[in-house]
Amino acid sequence: MLIGQRIRKLRQSKNLTQGDIEQRTGLLRSYTSRMEAGRSVPSIGTLEKYAKALDVPLHTFFYDGEEPPKPLPIEGLEPLPRRGSKEWRELRDFAKVLAPLDDRQLWILLRVAQRMATRNRGRSRTPKHAPKLT
Repeated sequence: MLIGQRIRKLRQSKNLTQGDIEQRTGLLRSYTSRMEAGRSVPSIGTLEKYAKALDVPLHTFFYDGEEPPKPLPIEGLEPLPRRGSKEWRELRDFAKVLAPLDDRQLWILLRVAQRMATRNRGRSRTPKHAPKLT
């Protein structure tokens, strides 16, 4: 079911008109009509307004169950570095370098990294120029 259809169903189950939603959200009635018909896709911010107006949690628009879905376990991920740490600054600098690249350039960079990773599978993971840790 599409999000617009879910919102219409919720609105109708609470006996609200599109005009009622307009008053509660500040969004035009015509926008609600287009969105419910599937001709417009709401942003997350707009969905938050609809959730508040309909007095439902935001996940209701994406999930059929009564309770919010349980998060999927993601194994092998380390927590993000603390803001201001050396690792955090390195990631920020890396993101700045990658930001101006277009999709093709990012794809090429990813392919090069994949090839480098597969070539080095049998070798030591520490580059020759890396400092020795004691």
